[in-house]
Amino acid sequence: MQKILITGGLGQVGSYLVDKLCNTAEVTVLDNYSSTTRESVPDGVTIVNDDILNKRARELVTQNDVVIHTAAQISVFRSMDDPLFDLNNNVFGTLNLLEAARSSNVNLNKFIYFSSAAVYGNPEYLPIDEAHPQNPLSPYGASKLSGEKYCTMYHKAFGVPTVCIRPFNIYSPRQDPSNPYSGVISKFIERVKNNQSPIIFGDGTNTRDFVSVHDIIDMVLLAIDNKKAEGEVFNVGTGVTTTITELAQNIIDIYGADLDIEFAERMPGDIKHSSSDISKARLIGFKPKIKLRDGLGEFLNTQISI
Repeated sequence: MQKILITGGLGQVGSYLVDKLCNTAEVTVLDNYSSTTRESVPDGVTIVNDDILNKRARELVTQNDVVIHTAAQISVFRSMDDPLFDLNNNVFGTLNLLEAARSSNVNLNKFIYFSSAAVYGNPEYLPIDEAHPQNPLSPYGASKLSGEKYCTMYHKAFGVPTVCIRPFNIYSPRQDPSNPYSGVISKFIERVKNNQSPIIFGDGTNTRDFVSVHDIIDMVLLAIDNKKAEGEVFNVGTGVTTTITELAQNIIDIYGADLDIEFAERMPGDIKHSSSDISKARLIGFKPKIKLRDGLGEFLNTQISI
């Protein structure tokens, strides 16, 4: 049975990975509890309450066959307020894990790094493929890109079997709407559930490629098992674009609410348009299955918490 370490395993993506993998692998979660309200994990899963910057994280890397690195400071807006905090978590934390992988006598089967579409900045063309210029507009995007570069370098220089995933806008019912940096979908849903109008920052014409966490998990499973994925970077999205106004209206309709949309001043560092070219991911078998309307419907009978 494979031994798998999931950093940030109590977070949105990490928790779904834990639930998916715990029946077929020996799963260890490394999490500092900084951004989760999840109180339990499936039986047999080991939780280590520690930080990716610490010695314990390096020890755990050497004890596992696969590392899935989801732990990060994930907010564009917080990174604009505190770039050093962002750097420390997203760059030095990742480098700490990679160093353990490099220096360990244990040969990892795979080191999967979660990056972000924020590495691209404002698109020069759409849809965005992996060769698109990378000009991040926020410290968050810059830190995620730096982590990618370290991963690919460690693969080329030291043979660490890294795979970098660039998710576009991930959503799931486990997004936490009480977090001020939470995703737009959970924020809209929380307001509509409370009979409050969703608030759009900007004119609502911004477009995003919203991808269900279930499709993200499918891509991780493919990356774990595919030798050809090593040393590569993959977009993970749907290739379908949705305006923020369309998103808000969809949520209003799904909940059967009689509400208008409110508009507020645009947020700094926000990207105007984004959509993914997932041709490269398709080459290793990736195929998004969840349509946005269906994915939003999952929120109806699910409490929005982790």
